[in-house]
Amino acid sequence: MFPLKDNIPTDRTAYVTIAFIVINVIAYFLLQRGGILSGPDDQIVVDYGAIPYEITHPGKECAIAAEQIACEGQPGVQGTAPDQPPAILTVFTSMFMHGSILHLGGNMLFLWIFGNNVEDSMGHVKFTAFYLLGGITALLAQTVIDLDAAVPTIGASGAVAAVLGGYILLYPRARVVTIIFIVFFFTILELPAMLVLGLWFLLQLFYGVAETATPAGGGGGVAYFAHIGGFVFGLLLIKFFASRKKDYTVPPKYPVY
Repeated sequence: MFPLKDNIPTDRTAYVTIAFIVINVIAYFLLQRGGILSGPDDQIVVDYGAIPYEITHPGKECAIAAEQIACEGQPGVQGTAPDQPPAILTVFTSMFMHGSILHLGGNMLFLWIFGNNVEDSMGHVKFTAFYLLGGITALLAQTVIDLDAAVPTIGASGAVAAVLGGYILLYPRARVVTIIFIVFFFTILELPAMLVLGLWFLLQLFYGVAETATPAGGGGGVAYFAHIGGFVFGLLLIKFFASRKKDYTVPPKYPVY
């Protein structure tokens, strides 16, 4: 499933949502030096991505050595890594970085569709705090799964997942125009937000549990527990941030193709 838009109008311009999208795009193309057909610079990802090992081992740093990431204090690792940005800084920079143009595009699409309504429900300042705290919580959830992981965690998806968790409680009767892919064919349906986002969360749970049951080890992948942690944060704390919501629903108006 691939959402395109929802049917909930906003009363005010989502300046913070727009700003976050702009920052993410700038970070990918300028900070990370990513391209349309090429990924970001690996060294920059290691420098500014959040590495669980650095978070759980204060003062220890990681660097690329022989095409692998090695961290100070790991068994068999000698010497010291070049100076790196502080781990506390990477907690924030990592949520504005992405691994590819598709990674960036997907996250920004979800942020725009659902973020503007969540921002509308709480205002610009509260939404800024909600988004950043959701991203931090998501990173911590991914970190506790493997405290010694030496793989950079990057992406806005943890913070976006917090937005999705808040949205599903604020607007459970909203409808989302969604592309459904079936092998080589697709159709467009207007589906309940509860179904679209609920299924998305269940998939994160399924893949997350499957990944812990059969760990691949080594390289990176999808940070499923960051998604889970962010979504749960949104579910639990949306009522503390949102000051208003719309009870808005309209009959489906998008035909099936």
